Amino acid sequence: MNLSRPLLLASNSPRRKELLTGLGLPFDVHVKEVEEDYPAELKREQVAEYLASHKAEQYFGDLEDHILLTADTIVCLGDKVLNKPADYKQAYDMLRSLSGTHHVVITGVCILTRDLKSIFHDTTKVYFKELSHEEIDYYITNYRPYDKAGAYGIQEWIGKIGIERIEGSYFNVVGLPVQKLYQRLVSLGFLSLD
Repeated sequence: MNLSRPLLLASNSPRRKELLTGLGLPFDVHVKEVEEDYPAELKREQVAEYLASHKAEQYFGDLEDHILLTADTIVCLGDKVLNKPADYKQAYDMLRSLSGTHHVVITGVCILTRDLKSIFHDTTKVYFKELSHEEIDYYITNYRPYDKAGAYGIQEWIGKIGIERIEGSYFNVVGLPVQKLYQRLVSLGFLSLD
């Protein structure tokens, strides 16, 4: 597999690094602190795309002949966006609200070069079983999911015992819709199998 230009991943997420490595793509990581605020009037999909695009714009001055990749994953219960929990109580309340129902995970992705910007998103519906107080407490205490939107990681213990089914891409819930990313890189002419 050949990339037409060097790829930069603007993310510290070990899950995104792992997924990109699994695609067989060479990349470097370049990370800056970027505020994750967004306009209140944006709808769910717009929030994910806005955040990915906003992150990418902060790197524009650093780009030479690179392909920059940014992504942002949000968890939505109805129209409410569940961000990263600040503490145990917020994490507990989020998981209690997700228990016994379904929610939507949306990852916005931005591909940026000096002369092109491509933004897209993927959506996955996730169904949780009814979670007990003990299960929620055990997960938060042992896994401390304070860096995760919606207070959980699908690849962690809570995902293994609590998620009944999903509709859509599993990898999107992990943090990067790799199938759509692959297709977009090919369609933009940045990636070939030569």
